[in-house]
Amino acid sequence: MNRYPLWKYILLAVTILVATLYTLPNFFGESPAVQVSSGRVTVKVSEAMVQQATQIATRAGVTPIDAYFEAGSVKLRFKDTDSQIKAKDAIQTALGSDYVIALNLVSDTPAWLAKLHAKPMVLGLDLRGGVHFLLEVDMKAAVDKALEKTAGDIRRELKDKKVRYGKISKERDRVEVQLRDAETLAAASKALRDTLANLKVDSVNTDGNYKLVVTYPEAALLQLKNDAVKQNITTLHNRVNELGVAEPVIQQQGEGRIVVQLPGVQDTAKAKDILGRTATLEVRLVEDDQAKLAEALNGNVPAGYELMTERRGSTGESVPILLRKEVELTGENINDAQAGFDEQNAPAVHLGLDSIGASIFKDLTRENVNKRIAMILVEKGKGEVVTAPVVRGEIGGGRVQISGSMDVTEANDTALLLRAGSLAAPMEIVEERTIGPSLGKENISKGFNSTLYGFAAIAIFMMIYYRVFGVVSTIALGANLLFLIALLSLLGVTLTLPGIAAIALTLGMAIDSNVLINERVREELRDGMSPQMAIQNGYKHAFDTILDSNITTLIAGLALLIFGSGAVRGFAWVHCLGIMTSMFSAVFVSRALINLVYGYRHRLTTLAV
Repeated sequence: MNRYPLWKYILLAVTILVATLYTLPNFFGESPAVQVSSGRVTVKVSEAMVQQATQIATRAGVTPIDAYFEAGSVKLRFKDTDSQIKAKDAIQTALGSDYVIALNLVSDTPAWLAKLHAKPMVLGLDLRGGVHFLLEVDMKAAVDKALEKTAGDIRRELKDKKVRYGKISKERDRVEVQLRDAETLAAASKALRDTLANLKVDSVNTDGNYKLVVTYPEAALLQLKNDAVKQNITTLHNRVNELGVAEPVIQQQGEGRIVVQLPGVQDTAKAKDILGRTATLEVRLVEDDQAKLAEALNGNVPAGYELMTERRGSTGESVPILLRKEVELTGENINDAQAGFDEQNAPAVHLGLDSIGASIFKDLTRENVNKRIAMILVEKGKGEVVTAPVVRGEIGGGRVQISGSMDVTEANDTALLLRAGSLAAPMEIVEERTIGPSLGKENISKGFNSTLYGFAAIAIFMMIYYRVFGVVSTIALGANLLFLIALLSLLGVTLTLPGIAAIALTLGMAIDSNVLINERVREELRDGMSPQMAIQNGYKHAFDTILDSNITTLIAGLALLIFGSGAVRGFAWVHCLGIMTSMFSAVFVSRALINLVYGYRHRLTTLAV
């Protein structure tokens, strides 16, 4: 009557075994390490760097315990933090600024567990430590950038309407357009008022000086600043998420400030690099006049031009190239970037442009057939020409391809950075805090002790009050905790202090389910049911109540998960997972154990409940 088939016990044993395997990494701890990664997308870190970094550290008098290449970076593990810091300084001095040398913590999980993708729980800023930044957006730079873009839009619009114009320049908080006479002033004014409907366009005619002055009204200026903050937040989210920082907190504070919290990052230099490493694309025309190029090479760069280098061939040889300063197209018009291959099966980056970008690029290629246009990747304020092909014909459809001297890894990295977008305006760090792991250890210790003492108190009460059923309930509660930690580790959910509170709450809810079952079994016995029927009916009738109460609680947890952020979201994750594991352990695990104890007794007269 109360017997489980063999397959259910096998399922339970396998479940507990798997949960144990994925819980184990949390007991091995972490070691201090030095991480070597690329400082620019054009600089690569390969497996050869493992030996080079090891040799540098050894010459400095600190030999790493372990060194390996993983996910595009080299990690060297050391026995203590003194060795870690000494090695970091030596490696940074030897490799220079093209590489980011960061202090890190790496898990001591054995290799055989790592091969099973078993990892310790991801800990939040309050438990693991990390960095906290308060960034201020440079609103003046945001306005300047918008005015530069407006100047480009004006230039294209007047060219499209065939209105002759003189100099178009950005002057402080406005854009000025010089025109020839009153007739062209009227034509330009009409064209721009239709196109720039949200901007203020004023006509100026004094002493034969004809010009248009374009400015931002107060409302448009406020909207521009708000959009700049939102774009920067989105860009930071994309960049940090693609780099794999677990559960970052990036949110607006006040009118022009952004709070960024990066758990687990101990090196502020590394954190600043994560925040600053955004790249965008610029498309400019190449000046093929050899006389001007020679003049630039002699140190006299003509006005309106810029001398850069282009990588060519498989060796990546740098060749000087003269570009016009006027930017025809920027990364703001990119809505997708994917790595792939070109017609010669060489690595390339395929870009998708929005409607404005597609129109600009179509006009640009139509008007510059048999001329060269340069694709420039701008990163950390430095531009590098990735490729400068000759335009063979008009290119429409909004699909653009970048190919040149790049390998597959570089194509992937370039696509990643371009997808992350560009910052609407530069930002300055106005507050910087590093939260050390020692504070996190204290929080973990207190959280662990509170959970342990709570578990012990519940176990003692249950075993005294419900006897054998209480022992079974305690074992089921332990299994619930095992399943929950395994799921948190497996899914990579970030555990914070509120998450530890959610674990304690889960234990209380799980034992509450067992209390319902035990009391229902008692009630069935008082109503005159046989012990075997009391067990069967007790679990059956209590299950309906347990299901209803857990579903309503799960709905509240899902609402927190969907609409919450930061610490609230961390609490909700643990809460929702805990509800599912408590249902499984309180009903399935405890019933399996009760069936083992009582299910095979043919003449059962009493229950220890």
